[in-house]
Amino acid sequence: MREYFYSLLRKYLELFILPQNSVVEIDPASSLLIGAMPQGRVAFRPESSESPSAESFRENAVLPYQQLKQSCAEYLVIGGLIHYERDIQKLFADLHKACHPETRLVLTYYSALWRPLVNLASALGWRGNLPEANWLAHEDVRNLLELENFELISLDQKVLVPLYIPLVSNFINRYIAPLPVFRNLCLLNIAVARPIAMKEVDAPSVSIIVPARNEAGNIDAIVRRIPPMGPKDEIIFVEGNSTDETWSAIQAAQARYGSERRILIDQQEGKGKGDAVRKGFRLASNEILMILDADMTVPPEDLPKFYAAIKDNKGEFINGTRLVYPMEKKAMRFFNLLGNKFFAMAFSFVLGQRFKDTLCGTKVISRSNYLKLARNRSYFGDFDPFGDFDLIFGAARMGLKIVEVPICYRQRLYGETNISRWRHGVILLAMLAFSARRIKFI
Repeated sequence: MREYFYSLLRKYLELFILPQNSVVEIDPASSLLIGAMPQGRVAFRPESSESPSAESFRENAVLPYQQLKQSCAEYLVIGGLIHYERDIQKLFADLHKACHPETRLVLTYYSALWRPLVNLASALGWRGNLPEANWLAHEDVRNLLELENFELISLDQKVLVPLYIPLVSNFINRYIAPLPVFRNLCLLNIAVARPIAMKEVDAPSVSIIVPARNEAGNIDAIVRRIPPMGPKDEIIFVEGNSTDETWSAIQAAQARYGSERRILIDQQEGKGKGDAVRKGFRLASNEILMILDADMTVPPEDLPKFYAAIKDNKGEFINGTRLVYPMEKKAMRFFNLLGNKFFAMAFSFVLGQRFKDTLCGTKVISRSNYLKLARNRSYFGDFDPFGDFDLIFGAARMGLKIVEVPICYRQRLYGETNISRWRHGVILLAMLAFSARRIKFI
């Protein structure tokens, strides 16, 4: 099966990778793809552990990864690697640095429709036992490329029959698979992207709002782990009706780190995360406003990705999504996961922009856009206890470009969640119906 499948894939790639073109594959899983092309070379990243040994490739075919940019490769190929990559966005960012204006990035990945059959093939030994962790939709791939300054040029679907059956396989894959409807059922996706030159802009500063209720054990780590982004960043803790030592921990962190970082602290008079977020935004003084939940299920180390997305004008409202990468086992309960998927689909329909996850707590907006949003808040009212939908509804109504940044969702290590899935689920349904009346069915 592998030999037939890779021969098909080479044939498709050779439509645009000509014999005179230089091509390098990153962390190949097999020598049957680019390694089998006469001009092809491969490069292994230092952290790669799943790739075959360099000895399995022909002499002079292995390029040291640190020499990738100097190689002036016309094509960089990622053959299925995104299925196993823990941080696809970082991979694209690293490869962008190795690109020249004429370089083309070629990605191959499987359709999620084939997931059960691909797993079965691995179990039967028809393919390597490499359980795919990530199953990405086309929109996810496009979004990740755009976040790291690649423009998607083309996307094609191939292969309906990955096994070799005399006469049948070639006929179906050649003549049936490209047809409308059938192409959407194909196993293989082939995407080609080009790098976009990055414009240098002045680095704006960030106000990171951290609403905290019963999070005493996380406060110190939050301050230590938030990376510097702009020149005058500030962290704003807003404590809300805690029954543990959260307020004392916030005061202690300000005293301990106040000489190193600008830390503002306050307590909310009202209730709910939304009220805390709005108070934090009123205290903020910087150009970019960012929310970080104090439970640290979104790692503080991921915040620079959000910062880069808005600084480089990838979007005007940056929303986190927890539903691209695999999450830690106890990070989200099953019914919470189903609810998140349902509300993401429903709000995407209502708001007219794609959302994969509306309930991720990390969101970013410019100060100027937030002030406009706040002035027009009365259109939707002030009944959002979460704070997420106040921003989402307002951003959608203002026509802001909304971009999602995938994060690896972590298990809570301290305390208990403040979310009641059933009670808050009913509130979300009410908000969905209300927003539909105000936006979709008018």
